[in-house]
Amino acid sequence: MYTFNIEITDTFGGEANYSWVRRYTYKAKSFQGAIVKLAREYGKGWTKQIECGDYCQYKLANACITAFVTIQD
Repeated sequence: MYTFNIEITDTFGGEANYSWVRRYTYKAKSFQGAIVKLAREYGKGWTKQIECGDYCQYKLANACITAFVTIQD
């Protein structure tokens, strides 16, 4: 099990805007597992946009919201 830090924020013009941000921490086996746990609280419809080693970015369908997922050291 790994610890994942997730930051959710709004987007403007497709880029993260950070006019508001919510932070979550979950224990899961993978990035997908962490997003599944987030979806239980925040809603489903997350799709992966970028994966780069210990970092992933997800977008919520039909919303101007993005999530940044990182593995905590």
